[in-house]
Amino acid sequence: MTTDTTTKDAPVAPVGETVLDARGVTMRFGGLTAVRDVNLHVNAGEIVGLIGPNGAGKTTFFNCLTGLYIPTEGEVRYKGTVLPPKSFKVTAAGIARTFQNIRLFGNMTVLENVLVGRHTRTKEGFWSAVLRLPSFHRAEAASRERAMELLEFIGLEKKADHLARNLPYGEQRKLEIARALASEPGLLLLDEPTAGMNPQETRATEELVFAIRDKGIAVLVIEHDMRFIFNLCDRVAVLVQGEKLVEGDSATVQGDERVVAAYLGEPFENAPGDEETAEVEAAEANAESAATPTDAAPAKENDR
Repeated sequence: MTTDTTTKDAPVAPVGETVLDARGVTMRFGGLTAVRDVNLHVNAGEIVGLIGPNGAGKTTFFNCLTGLYIPTEGEVRYKGTVLPPKSFKVTAAGIARTFQNIRLFGNMTVLENVLVGRHTRTKEGFWSAVLRLPSFHRAEAASRERAMELLEFIGLEKKADHLARNLPYGEQRKLEIARALASEPGLLLLDEPTAGMNPQETRATEELVFAIRDKGIAVLVIEHDMRFIFNLCDRVAVLVQGEKLVEGDSATVQGDERVVAAYLGEPFENAPGDEETAEVEAAEANAESAATPTDAAPAKENDR
C-alpha cells in the first residue's frame, strides 16, 4: 500500500527527443483498410497537426495510437518503448487524449471529472481505501489539490462544484483537456478540440495548447480548422484515404497541390468508392460505440 503523489508537472523530455514514433500503422476492418502504412513521429516540445478530409482515417489513427484499436500491422512506441494494446496502459505510460465528441461524466461535478483522470497516478491498495488509512487520505488530498491546480490552469476553478453537463460547450471542451492532463502525460492527443466553437473560444483554445506545450507536454492535434492548425503547429501531416500524403511545416503543406486537390475532392489513383468509404466509416463507428461512457454529457456530433 503505497502512495504516488506524482510531480505536479509532467517530466520534461529533452528538446528533440522522440516522444511518439508510429511505424507502418495499418488498420483494417475485415477486408476494408481505414489506415494504411502510416509513419509519424512527435518530438518533445513540438505541436504536430494531423489534417485531412472527412473519412481520411484521422480518428482511427488516433485510436491505434491510444490502444482503443490494435493495429493490424505496425507498431507504436512512446519514448522508445512499444506501447501495450490496452488504452488504460497507454494512459499509464504517459499518453492522454480527448475525443472528437465530448465524453465527460455529465452527472459528476467539474472537480470529480478531473479526479477521474488521476486514477492512473494514485496507487492506493484495496485495504487502504476500505480501512481509510492515513496513506489513503494523503493520496486523496494530493489528488484534489492537483485537480484544483488544473482547473485553475484552464480557468474553471470557480466552477469546481458545478455539474459538468451544465457547463457551456466551450468550457466542457476545456474540462475534457483538464481531465486528460490529470494523468500527467508526456504527450497529449487532441481530437478536434475547437469543433463547434466560436472564434473567441477557438483563440482561447489555441492559447491553452501553447501553454500546455510550455509545460513540457508534446501535443498531437486533429482539426478541420485550417487557420487554427497552421497558426498552432510546428509540423503538419496530411492523411488522405488512410494514407499519409505529405508532411512538413505550414508553408510546405499549404503549397502542396495534392493537398488542395484532396480537399476539393479530386479522386486519386486506386481511390475507394463512396460505398467502400461508407463501409469503413460504419465499421469505425461500431468499434468506437463500445467505448462511450453511458453518463457522458451531451455533445455536438462532428464528422471525422
